[in-house]
Amino acid sequence: MRSSPSGPDPLDPGAAGFAHRGLHSGLAVPENSLAAFDAAIDLRAGIECDLRLTADDRIIVFHDSDARRLCESPLQVGKTMWKDLASLRVSGHPIPLLENLLEQVAGRVPLLLEVKTQHDVRRWSPALSRELAGYRGPFGILSFDPRLVGRLRSEMPGVRRGLNVSDGLSALRRNIGMRRAAPDFLGVERTAIGKTWVANARNAMPIYCWTIRTAAERTQAEVHADALIWESDGRPRT
Repeated sequence: MRSSPSGPDPLDPGAAGFAHRGLHSGLAVPENSLAAFDAAIDLRAGIECDLRLTADDRIIVFHDSDARRLCESPLQVGKTMWKDLASLRVSGHPIPLLENLLEQVAGRVPLLLEVKTQHDVRRWSPALSRELAGYRGPFGILSFDPRLVGRLRSEMPGVRRGLNVSDGLSALRRNIGMRRAAPDFLGVERTAIGKTWVANARNAMPIYCWTIRTAAERTQAEVHADALIWESDGRPRT
C-alpha cells in the first residue's frame, strides 16, 4: 500500500490488502468463516468481514439478512435469538460470533468490520462497545449507513469509522451521506475508482476499494486507492 496524500493510515494492511469476507474458497472454506480468517492470517492479509445483530443483541459474522443462501434456513438474523442461529452451519462450519473472530485474530492483522444495519441503528453502539472494549488490535468499523457511522463518532470516540459508497449513488445522496457520517476513511466501489470525487476525497482520508476480483481490476485500483479489498483472482502480489 503506497502512502496516502491524507497521511499515515492506522489500519494499513500492507501489500496484502484486506481479504473480502476472509480468504474463502468455495464450500471447503466458506465466506466469513473462521477457516477463511485463518487463511487470511496465514497470508498476513487484513480481514474484511460482515457483522449482523441478532434479536438478543449478539453480534455474528454473517453477510445476509437471512440464512437462506448460506444455511438453507428461512431464519431472519435480526428477528432470531442467537441460540437458534448457533445450530446453523455454512457448508459444515458454524456461524462465528464477533468474539470468536477477535479471539482468533488477537491483533495479528487489521480488521475491517462492516456493520449491516436493518432498523437497528440505535442498538449497535452498545453491542459494539461491549464486544470491542478489551480488544487491542487494529480495527475499523465500516458501514453503508451514514447514520451509524455518524453516531459512532460520539458514542465510540477514537474508533476508526468508514463509510461505504456505491458508484451508483447520486452526487446529492453521496454528499449528504458523507457530511452526516464525517468518516475517517471511505470504502469505494471499484467502478468509481478514478473518478474526480474519489480523488478529491483521497486528499482528506484513505480510500479503500471493493471488491477487486481480477488482476486487471487490481492494476487499476492500485493507482487510485490506498488499500484493496479483494477476493479470488484479485489477490495482490506480495
